[in-house]
Amino acid sequence: MRRADRLFRIIQVLRRKRRPVTAQEIAQELETSLRTIYRDVAQLMADRVPIRGEAGIGYVLEGGFDMPPLMLTPDEIEAAMLGAQWVMSRGDPALTRAAADLVAKIGAVVPEHLRPLLMEPALAAPKRYPNAPDAIDMARLRGAIRNGKRSRCFMPTKTAAKRAAPSGPSR
Repeated sequence: MRRADRLFRIIQVLRRKRRPVTAQEIAQELETSLRTIYRDVAQLMADRVPIRGEAGIGYVLEGGFDMPPLMLTPDEIEAAMLGAQWVMSRGDPALTRAAADLVAKIGAVVPEHLRPLLMEPALAAPKRYPNAPDAIDMARLRGAIRNGKRSRCFMPTKTAAKRAAPSGPSR
């Protein structure tokens, strides 16, 4: 792996975790030596990437650091496509539209040699069999979750249906 790729992947590992990540964990994930990780983290810190921490304790990427990804890997493209396919076949209209927009955006930035992954992914989300439409307004529920609001959802159960069903003659 080239050094530039490794430096970027270290940043990605730190972005993904909310707790301190030890150099040992990073070395295992990147399949490289502990010494290389220490050297690379020191280089990132010298380049003013806001990493806090030290050897033996772990490292944390401070909030507010923004570095756009250089390029998606083939595995990342397939993961995004698989997720988008699943959402397009199962989501409400707003999410279905968003998933289609995601595929279009990825298609606009992916280099030519990776485009076959968009058109013919190795994996595909299973086709959805027709189900009854959701009785819940999923867009409204997502909005409540996003805004930290409480919501109530009632699911019918067999016992509730039995209780609600009229029984034989009363005594």
